[in-house]
Amino acid sequence: MGCDGGTIPKRHELVKGPKKVEKVDKNAELAARWKYCALSTEKLRRPIVACDLGRLYNKDAVIEYLLDKSADRPNSEVASHLRGIKDIKELNLTDNPAWEGERRNTKGDRYEDMHCAMFICPVVGLEMNGKHRFCFLQTCGCVFSDRALKEVKTEICHKCGDPFKDENLVVLNGTKEEVEKLREKMEGKRAKAKATKKSKKNKVAETVAKPSDSKENPESTETVSSEGQTSTRNGGDSSQPAVPGPPASSSTKVVTPSAATGSKRSIQTMEEKSETYKSLFTSHSSAKRTKDQTSNWVTHTPYHF
Repeated sequence: MGCDGGTIPKRHELVKGPKKVEKVDKNAELAARWKYCALSTEKLRRPIVACDLGRLYNKDAVIEYLLDKSADRPNSEVASHLRGIKDIKELNLTDNPAWEGERRNTKGDRYEDMHCAMFICPVVGLEMNGKHRFCFLQTCGCVFSDRALKEVKTEICHKCGDPFKDENLVVLNGTKEEVEKLREKMEGKRAKAKATKKSKKNKVAETVAKPSDSKENPESTETVSSEGQTSTRNGGDSSQPAVPGPPASSSTKVVTPSAATGSKRSIQTMEEKSETYKSLFTSHSSAKRTKDQTSNWVTHTPYHF
């Protein structure tokens, strides 16, 4: 079992100590979070979207996930909070002029800067490579660095000019504590939207039920007698005394003042319409000529001798 041929084993070859904890390269971790999709683990390409927790995705990958959630995916837990296309926001990113693309070092004879990012902050010019804190606005989707928002304090977007509030800011690829805060904010927002939707449904049901109740139990009606006197009949006790009049019978008609005025107006408008329609024809009185307007026809036959 070894040790033949005069070999002398060392202590670390014979005694097995505790395994060392593997350290993750920070540059590789930053590149995985800021240059690759969190769902499909593919390189980020436009259109790029972000969720309420600040994770970056390719839009086509999210759509495929929403269409078929039953498919086995390695990172399906990352997007488990996504219910629909409304839970993501397309980002309005600013291209980095120093970014040469993926084919800049095809031969392998050039230095490749791992910290060079595809996008930058449009205000300060910081690269979006994970070394600096970046945020996006839920209203318009524009992306800015945290330094730019602190140095230039305003309530209007620096890029598109849309107004926003501090509540609309979402940190991109934040720490665990920031992600937990964003999760609580997202759940509270969803609960509030659900409550408002439920209250709207209740209001619609109440408005639908009120007209049916008014038809079954009319509150007040007015009866018109032959002498022109009106008497009100209320469902409950009335504070004003009733106007004396003849007893109501089966022949009395119940007429409301709004209905009477509406019928008069409708009759008047119908007469005006018929009058204007008749005036289009020559048989109408307005088209006929009076005696003064008519002329006498005189025929003259000239004779040339």
